[in-house]
Amino acid sequence: MSSNEVTASREGESGGITRKGLKSGSVGLLGAVVIGVSCIAPAYTLTAGLGPTVSEVGVQLPAIFLVGFIPMILVALGYRELNNAMPDSGTSFTWATRAFGPWVGWMGGWGLIAATIIVLSNLAAVAVDFFYLMLAQVTGNDALAELTTNLPLNILTTCVFIAGACWISYRGLETTKVFQYVLVGFQLLVLGWFSVAAFIHVGAGTAFDATPITAEWFNPFAVESFSSFAAGVSLSIFVYWGWDVTLTMNEETRNPDKTPGRAATLTVFVIVAVYMVVALAVLSYAGVGEGELGAGNPDNQESIFAVLAGPVMGPFAILMSLSILSSSAASLQSTFVSPARTLLAMGHYRALPRRFGSISPVHKSPGYATVASAIAAAGFYTVTRLLSENALWDTITALGLMICFYYGITALACVWFFRAEAFSSARNFALKFLAPLLGAVILLVMFLKTAVDSMDPDYGSGSSIGGVGLVFILGTGVILLGAVLMLLMYRRNPGYFRGETLRRGVAAGGGGE
Repeated sequence: MSSNEVTASREGESGGITRKGLKSGSVGLLGAVVIGVSCIAPAYTLTAGLGPTVSEVGVQLPAIFLVGFIPMILVALGYRELNNAMPDSGTSFTWATRAFGPWVGWMGGWGLIAATIIVLSNLAAVAVDFFYLMLAQVTGNDALAELTTNLPLNILTTCVFIAGACWISYRGLETTKVFQYVLVGFQLLVLGWFSVAAFIHVGAGTAFDATPITAEWFNPFAVESFSSFAAGVSLSIFVYWGWDVTLTMNEETRNPDKTPGRAATLTVFVIVAVYMVVALAVLSYAGVGEGELGAGNPDNQESIFAVLAGPVMGPFAILMSLSILSSSAASLQSTFVSPARTLLAMGHYRALPRRFGSISPVHKSPGYATVASAIAAAGFYTVTRLLSENALWDTITALGLMICFYYGITALACVWFFRAEAFSSARNFALKFLAPLLGAVILLVMFLKTAVDSMDPDYGSGSSIGGVGLVFILGTGVILLGAVLMLLMYRRNPGYFRGETLRRGVAAGGGGE
């Protein structure tokens, strides 16, 4: 049987899953892991996420990072099994459709798209902040750092960053991969430098608030309340989020059945190691008090490295600014991979207008979907920034809701799709049933708890509309917007919703469709 015949046979068995014209074989295992780490953006994520997490759980930050790692690895195992069975750029959208049907599948895809569009705007905003900070440090003119507070200039610069990242992504994964190797290596080097320097200060007695590491830091049960625990886990899930980008590239990787899943698992382990080292360094050096450099100081929590880099790294603090700038810029670019390929799949299977499924004839990339993602990210940032000065804080917090939502749906899709073969072997039970089920339960409990808590106006930045917390409005409002768009698409193009383009099914062990 020829390779084309094998492909056609597998596609027929997969419920209508078909290729979309993307350039295959563009990325290997190392490239996929690098893009996965870049999408998570450890330098950006830590400077934006450490403060809010410390405000919830204090010195139990390492414990919460470890707890947040548990559902991530459990869900990653389920994602790997789904990818092995159905490699498709639509990931959550495609897999949830195959397991639960078109309505749940559409919302799963929307959850991924909405979360990534929102984080694209945040990534660009952080890149802009550190761009002007870097200019101030290079020139010695502190006034340049304040340019980021000029709202029209801030919005314009943010849109320029988004446009630049869009252009690189439009050129395909080979350009993306080369761009990422340098930037990811640089940010990991600087984070390691910062951590070593912080521990040296602690040992020399020159740290701001030297705090000895104790076993209590690793005890999640020491967190004051379940609400704080849930908020902390939700935020820690945000800081791990992005590893699934390796799976949206599955049609463009070498050995698409295996490489994306392996890359996802490796990415999660690399990130948890980086986070633990940096978290321990920050807590040991600065403590969790509300002093000038304390990690518990609300003024420091929006960007912890902007405050600590100078005292910890001395004249080399500019490297941290460059690291966060490169981290956010690199992640801004690599994050385009995920929504663009999900939009591509939704257009390909007619869950969205056909033009979303178009491929750039030159670069073999999802050209229209990439540009659409950029326009949506720029529009979201502009509107949100004009509405609220606390948009960055609240959208980061709201992201936890959306991430738990679509990760939870996808993990349950694994359990349901493989239900007929889940008990046929110990391996299937562990990887296709138990691991994704536990991951889904944890994430959905976190989703519900955070949704309830975020209705409080004091949640997050304390912003509210009509007495309801802005975090809740952002998180649930975006999900409800997806439901409205889904109904509009049903009226416009009902074929997908009737199962004509992508069929619901069950793994082959259950006897077929």
